[in-house]
Amino acid sequence: MIILVRMSKDEDIRIKKISGSDSTWITDFYQRRWGSSHVVTRGVIHDVPSLRGFIAMKSDKRIGLLCYRIDNQDFEIVTLDSLEEKIGVGSALIEKAVETARSESCRRIWLITTNDNSSALRFYQKLGFHLVAVHRNALEYSRKLKPEIPIFGQDGIPLRDEIELELII
Repeated sequence: MIILVRMSKDEDIRIKKISGSDSTWITDFYQRRWGSSHVVTRGVIHDVPSLRGFIAMKSDKRIGLLCYRIDNQDFEIVTLDSLEEKIGVGSALIEKAVETARSESCRRIWLITTNDNSSALRFYQKLGFHLVAVHRNALEYSRKLKPEIPIFGQDGIPLRDEIELELII
């Protein structure tokens, strides 16, 4: 299934489900961008290429990725990456996530970001997400599971806390 999101008369972003043929690209993408194809949220290691999700496409180029998991009625956005900022890639992927969560009878969408990621905090709150918890020093434990998590993040801010956001649907 492919969704077409019109960005302007010159640009279209298509959202497609991840398929088996995307696995190598996802692994390589996360290796290059984050140093590993594993993500840790709330003490759980996720193998990103094995998750369900969506890819944002412009022409034949992959420009964004959202991976998720569902546990009971909770839809967790495990990863969200946009390779082209400020053109609606992240918003289109979130819109597809909300549609999917509703079709799966989920009651909420939630995610984790880190204390240094002020742009993500702005982005999610603009889309209606609420800050629901700060898990202090959570990255101390996460580094035991994924040692390549750096000590410092964006703008030289020490990476310490996980911030949980949710959207009730």
